[in-house]
Amino acid sequence: MAEVNTGGGGGGGKHAKKRAKRSSTRIDMTPMVDLAFLLLTFFVLTSTFSKPKVMEIPFPKDTDDHTKDTKVNNAITFILTKDDGIYYYNGQFYPPENKEGKPPTTLSKTNFGAEGLHKLLLDRNKETIDIINGLQQKRMNKEIADTTYQRLAMKAQGRAADPATGQKAALTVLIKTDDQAVYKNVVDLIDEIKITNIGIYAVVDMMPKELELLNAANK
Repeated sequence: MAEVNTGGGGGGGKHAKKRAKRSSTRIDMTPMVDLAFLLLTFFVLTSTFSKPKVMEIPFPKDTDDHTKDTKVNNAITFILTKDDGIYYYNGQFYPPENKEGKPPTTLSKTNFGAEGLHKLLLDRNKETIDIINGLQQKRMNKEIADTTYQRLAMKAQGRAADPATGQKAALTVLIKTDDQAVYKNVVDLIDEIKITNIGIYAVVDMMPKELELLNAANK
């Protein structure tokens, strides 16, 4: 509350010169302080504190024999190395003179540009992207709910092969690195995987035969 006290002024006698009255002002700050603490308490109780963000990277189950490659359907393997180098091969890895009699695996090279890694993943994951685009259209048309869209999209990203319909399994991406690769490139690769709606990926150890092939490609 504000108070204004008036007092003094006037002359002492009949012919004395009159002086202007002086006013004394006192402002009570208690209500303002109370309001400030109430607002501070409100914002503290209703604010959401920032949480640390982490990237979830799935790792396969560890085995005793690291020389055997895991067999997966519709897979592409990326091998990261020095100088932002990124090599890849499709399907199963077959060393020279393998028991299956398959042609030996060869490495192809790409880059982190839009016409490199991004386009490669879009082309390889086209079937899943088409399914998700169709689900997005149904959601925009109010034909399915948001929760249904999310469930069906996750199912499309992790679907298995269906021989009856000829549908391929969802694309699986395996990420491998040598001791000269940088962590930033791993993060960039996972970002591209997320952008292109690939739901199955894992960081795995490189086989000795793959390292020999990589060293030969880097020469």
